[in-house]
Amino acid sequence: MGTIVLYPSPAMGHLISMVELGKLITKHHPSFSVIVLTLIPSFNTGSTTAYVRHISATFPAITFHHLPDIPLDPLLFPIMEAIIFELIQRSNPNVDHAIQSISLSSNISAFVIDHFCMPVIPVAENFNLPVYYFFTSGACCLAQFLYMPTLDKTTTESFKDMHTLIHSPGLPPIPSSDMIAPLLDRTTIHYLAFVATCELFPKSAGIIINTFDSLETKAIAIINNGVCVPDQPTPPIYCVGPLVASGGDGFHECLSWLDLQPSGSVVYLCFRSLGVFSSEQLKEIAKGLEMSGVRFLWVVRSPPPDRDEDRFLPLPEPDLDLLLPEGFLERTKDRGLVVKK
Repeated sequence: MGTIVLYPSPAMGHLISMVELGKLITKHHPSFSVIVLTLIPSFNTGSTTAYVRHISATFPAITFHHLPDIPLDPLLFPIMEAIIFELIQRSNPNVDHAIQSISLSSNISAFVIDHFCMPVIPVAENFNLPVYYFFTSGACCLAQFLYMPTLDKTTTESFKDMHTLIHSPGLPPIPSSDMIAPLLDRTTIHYLAFVATCELFPKSAGIIINTFDSLETKAIAIINNGVCVPDQPTPPIYCVGPLVASGGDGFHECLSWLDLQPSGSVVYLCFRSLGVFSSEQLKEIAKGLEMSGVRFLWVVRSPPPDRDEDRFLPLPEPDLDLLLPEGFLERTKDRGLVVKK
């Protein structure tokens, strides 16, 4: 019996997406088993305990191999992505040991890794394992990442200092200051790690994306045509989305509310398991939703803490009356729902 090993980054949204991929694999290829390598970091990446417990109880073909925690001091890292890259790098010996252990009783057919897990590539090469990337974002984001090494070679200036539009194949122009935070300053370690990851994408056995063709037709075509990687072949692209977590513990109130809304009428706002905004930004989003007149479902989290030492701690429950404009909830109650998780 073949085994596929999945290695997500520790962020909750990445783990859930990777496990949903495992469920899809076992559904279509029941002869395969799936083993998920999990990291339980000492810093906050969102709670996954209930989800892992549910999957373990209901999907016997999927098992979890928990890697030892490696204590890191969050204050030494400027952003979350930097500490995740470091954690993955330092976990390589533990992954090596896990692969050796799994290989004693299973034939590992493929090693599927999160794009944050680029540092584990040498471990996979030692075992001659075919490596597939699982990209949890959409094809437009992947197109940008695939083109990133080309952008990196065309300038010595950081995006944060360019004050111009960034042109990439298949995408609308993006203001340089709106590039994702880890890419804004090319002098940082996390910028170099991201570019190194993007350079390794084409060397993989394939890239799995949580999207589907009719949603991102143009971006998928651009990637498949090789335009985003002009100097080498683009690996096979596998669109397997949408992967949506089902089941779990309890029934959320938002599902009952959604059932009462006209089909296709609701705008959903959720910015990853760790996405947060300042108080001013939350008020701007609220103002935009109210002025738009659209129906909406909005997941609101507390703003990031002011103190550096609190950046990687769990956020407190948001006080919606304090964070949102006065009267916003009452004025929009007939067409909008704001939830805290």
